[in-house]
Amino acid sequence: LLFVYDHSGAPEWFSEEQVLAAVQRSALAWSPCGVPNAVQRFKPESALPDGAVVVQWSEKNSGGNLAQADLGRGLLAMSPAMFRLLNTRNPLHDARETLQMVISHEMGHHFGLMAHSRRCVDVTSYYDNGKGERCFTRDGSLPRPGFEYRATLPTACDIARCIQANQTKP
Repeated sequence: LLFVYDHSGAPEWFSEEQVLAAVQRSALAWSPCGVPNAVQRFKPESALPDGAVVVQWSEKNSGGNLAQADLGRGLLAMSPAMFRLLNTRNPLHDARETLQMVISHEMGHHFGLMAHSRRCVDVTSYYDNGKGERCFTRDGSLPRPGFEYRATLPTACDIARCIQANQTKP
């Protein structure tokens, strides 16, 4: 997988270097699952390499979420408006943490994890999938409102699921 980062449209408090570093941390953290990957900066003057996953800021392509993975079109799109809303509602929160978690989560889909984890701590988890299913904390309870359980990078369980998803059948 080649992830190409395009900084166009990013919220003003995120520098290109910060976001590119978060994309690189996520890709490196997913490396143990066995899928070769690389990250590069978007160069508008050059054509995108075949099969590249474009990491971008786009309201349209983020589908009303903080971010969304579109495997068919090779996109990992983040919503500038949702990050601005997060910043407005909780200006003391370090948005770099949410950025890292969101990139890692969506990248997990590109690494083959279609299903979300039911463990709240996994970066590929969800809190509520909109169908009445909730994730569970380590003690088996539901998450407390307002507390972030999810990791910012893939957990050992995320990596194990990724390895399993990418095993070749004999």
